[in-house]
Amino acid sequence: MSSAVAPLVLIPARLAATRLPGKPLAEIAGAPMIVQVWRRAREADVGPVAVATDDDRIFAAVKDHGGEAVMTRTDHPSGSDRIFEALGRLDPDGRRDVVVNLQGDLPTIEPASIRAAVAPLADPHVDIATLAAEIVRDEEKTNPNVVKVVGSPIGDRRLRALYFTRATAPWGEGPLFHHIGLYAYRRAALAKFVSLPPSPLERREKLEQLRALEHGLRIDVSLVDAVPLGVDTPEDLERARRLLSARIHPPTVEDPS
Repeated sequence: MSSAVAPLVLIPARLAATRLPGKPLAEIAGAPMIVQVWRRAREADVGPVAVATDDDRIFAAVKDHGGEAVMTRTDHPSGSDRIFEALGRLDPDGRRDVVVNLQGDLPTIEPASIRAAVAPLADPHVDIATLAAEIVRDEEKTNPNVVKVVGSPIGDRRLRALYFTRATAPWGEGPLFHHIGLYAYRRAALAKFVSLPPSPLERREKLEQLRALEHGLRIDVSLVDAVPLGVDTPEDLERARRLLSARIHPPTVEDPS
């Protein structure tokens, strides 16, 4: 069974990063990073796109580049809470039944990955959808900063999530999957999620998505080919600049004749 969905893509953004201060406004290939993320979301063509922020400078940067932005409160504990407020402001009549939470530090994400995150919600039994990629580097399998998703295969390149962990899991032979923190929520699921207190396993693993599983929400996972670059450090920023510059201005091949 499948059903049509009407997504709204929201990008939460604030300036309070510690490792890379002011990173949403860092210039990448001629535009602030937050604008590049907005552009990737527009290229995905799944629905309207807006930035949800609590900072006038981010708001102005998005507007100056032709994007849509909405101001939100400064006291939100997470991006999920911020996009829930923005959803109410942008779509008070409830016409949009799916909300995509796209992190504002993924300027090189493939638009196809955003589309893949929405796809599982065509199944009305799925509450939340997200992404993962197979881990190919051995050192990532034991790295607690690489979050793994444990799930049951339910189709081609799709899992039903059973658990998320920083540990190396599951045990035994077989692939491990690196969770990618991009979420597509059914609107009712997002409303339920933000109304719940942090759960025991969420606090222990420091993984917000476990709150949803502990309260019975179904999360399905689309498998994609690679983990997008998250910009957290000056080195990440320089790499993102190289990647996007190469994408926008690919090198030309001289005619040998």
